[in-house]
Amino acid sequence: MAIQIMEFPNRNGNLPLRIARGHFATSHSHINYYIDLTMTKHRLSEARIAAQELCDKFYSTTIIDTILCLDGTEVIGACMASELTRTGHANMNAHRTIYVATPEHVSGSQLIFRDNTAPMIVGKHVVVLAASVTTGYTAQAALEAVRYYCGIPVGLCAIFSSVDECEGFPVMSIYDTRNDLFDYVSTSSHDCPLCKAGIKLDAMVNSHGISSF
Repeated sequence: MAIQIMEFPNRNGNLPLRIARGHFATSHSHINYYIDLTMTKHRLSEARIAAQELCDKFYSTTIIDTILCLDGTEVIGACMASELTRTGHANMNAHRTIYVATPEHVSGSQLIFRDNTAPMIVGKHVVVLAASVTTGYTAQAALEAVRYYCGIPVGLCAIFSSVDECEGFPVMSIYDTRNDLFDYVSTSSHDCPLCKAGIKLDAMVNSHGISSF
């Protein structure tokens, strides 16, 4: 049976939240909502709106040299870079611009940067941008990678978040579980209440999308 995606306006009414209710498995947890961020990540008009909302959450005094994009958020990251440079955010790199970078994933969920991309991190003030932060594992790995490559993490933002903070940084998001999805649940597979109730999985989900069973 096809997964039914529902669409709701967000609190500002200008960027829809697309969700499906069910029983879904990620690489780290089981969840009762699939958050479909495909259009927000890949449609330029929505990416611009998302970027504007996320940029508004940063103080004008925050120094930003690099936006590190996770989960396929490069279009939003580019829009954020354009907005942040337009509004005069300070950056300390020699080119007085903002880099938009993506880490490489290797075994064990470790993130690395090659010799040609590492200079965008080393000594730079880095904002981590994720599509969603639920368990926080990927965001934590990104922040650890920035520090490992001698970068300076200055913020963490996401389109959707079910946690308030990660690695000491508040998660600045457009949607969250306090104001939008009050009954959102993310648990380990061993503690999943849907599994314990005998409810079978509807689909596997990750940052690329959804695969129904």
